[in-house]
Amino acid sequence: MKTTMEYIKNRIKEENKEVWEIALEDEMELTGKSKEEVFELLQKSLDVMKESSQKALDKKLMSMTKMTGGNAKSMNNYFLSEDTIMGDLPTKAMAMAFSTSEVNASMGKIVASPTAGSAGIVPASLMAMREKYGYSDEELIKAILVATEFGQIIADNATFAGAEGGCQAECGSAAAMCAAAICYLRGCDIDVMEDAASIALLSIMGLVCDPIGGMVEFPCNIRNASGVINALSAADMAIAGVKVLVTFDETVDALKEVGDALPASLRETGEGGVAACPSAIRLKRKYIDKEED
Repeated sequence: MKTTMEYIKNRIKEENKEVWEIALEDEMELTGKSKEEVFELLQKSLDVMKESSQKALDKKLMSMTKMTGGNAKSMNNYFLSEDTIMGDLPTKAMAMAFSTSEVNASMGKIVASPTAGSAGIVPASLMAMREKYGYSDEELIKAILVATEFGQIIADNATFAGAEGGCQAECGSAAAMCAAAICYLRGCDIDVMEDAASIALLSIMGLVCDPIGGMVEFPCNIRNASGVINALSAADMAIAGVKVLVTFDETVDALKEVGDALPASLRETGEGGVAACPSAIRLKRKYIDKEED
């Protein structure tokens, strides 16, 4: 059966369990692995997230095409040396999101959470929470399990693929998963987690997928940085009690409907949106097509 928010809430009530415990049980049943084995695998994923979120902070890491790179270092330098407008935590989180995005574009090791194009959002969110509150690896692993359960709802009822649903399905899904995980870490109940995930998706509904030359570089890297801010702000709004007038299940259904309605040119083909800008076309010819000036 398809996973829904309603189904998860019923299980929480009937089984008197937390979201992460339900996610763990589902993973154990699906894979046949023990709790210890699942936690060991998640620890490996968390370790990769830690490394990718830090790797490009103090050195300029260029993509394979040489079209993009260095944003993580620039953002981190700004965090270290300036009176930032938003404050230290959001600025550092954006730097860490850029870092994982650049590791991905340079063919380094990342955790596709839920996709390679959105891989910077979950690590940056978790590392930001660790820096601010000092959460342990075990707590962060449980937060990852919470994120996966919300991600399962999206996977079952919509899509993660930019080629099917636009960037709303990639960066939007990642932000929603993170928002729920952040609320879990702050001790919130399932209703607040649901609201946070809904807010994150609502904030990015309709976002197209338009990478230059079809490469997961630009504007993907920008959207990873803004995606972590989306997750953090969505969590704060939900915790503050901001009213959400639709359920998460309904929001995911809307995500699919909007994604299905997007024209092919705005679904990762690199034919429309930003990818069709004159500057983007020139960059594609220079760095991807390797045409001479």
